[in-house]
Amino acid sequence: MNDLTEYYRERAEEYDAVYDKPERQEDLARLRSLLPPLIAGRTVLEVAAGTGYWTTALAATAESVVATDFSEEPLAVARTRSYQADVRFQTADAYDLGAVGGRFDAIFAGFFWSHVPRTDVRRFAQGLRDRVEPGGLVIFADNRYVEGSNHPITRTSAHGDTYQTRQLSDGRTFEVLKNFPTREQFTADVAPGAVEWTDLTYFWLATVS
Repeated sequence: MNDLTEYYRERAEEYDAVYDKPERQEDLARLRSLLPPLIAGRTVLEVAAGTGYWTTALAATAESVVATDFSEEPLAVARTRSYQADVRFQTADAYDLGAVGGRFDAIFAGFFWSHVPRTDVRRFAQGLRDRVEPGGLVIFADNRYVEGSNHPITRTSAHGDTYQTRQLSDGRTFEVLKNFPTREQFTADVAPGAVEWTDLTYFWLATVS
C-alpha cells in the first residue's frame, strides 16, 4: 500500500471537512451546479468516488451511477448518504476499470487527476477512453493551487510531480502526490480529444469528448 492509498483510507471519517473551507463555498456551489447538466440521463462511472460528496451531485440527474474507489473505507461513508438516482458502489483500481461491469456514456474522475504521476497520465486517460461509449463524455474536476488555501508544495520530483505534507487529526503525517496542471498541460496529456475547460478560483472543470 502506498502513502496516498493509506492516507485516504485513514482520512475517510474526516475527509469531508475539506468542503467546509469558507473561502471555497461559492466555487463548490458553482461546481455542483455545473456537473448535473453534463450527465443528465447518462449512465455514469465515477472514479475515486471517495465519501460520495460528488456522487450526490451526479445522482441528481444521472440515470445511474457506479461509484468506485480503491478503498472500502471511504465508500462505507458514501453508502450512508441519500441519492436521487440508482447508485451502486464497488471497490476498483482506477488504472484497471475493465474490472467494473456495465456500459457507460459518461465517466467522472473528480479530484483524482492531481494524484496521477506524470509518467502515468496518458495511460490513465486512455483507460478512461476505453471505458466510455462512443459519443460519451469524460469529465474531470480538480484543485487549482491557491496560496493559503492549499497545503504548501514541499517537494518536486525529477518528473515534475509535486508533493504536499498532510497531517491527520491524530497527528500522523503523510507525503501526498498533488499535481496542479495548467489547461495546456492537461490538453496535451489527454490528446486526442476535444477539451472544454472552465477555471474557477479554487477548482477547474474539464470535459473531454
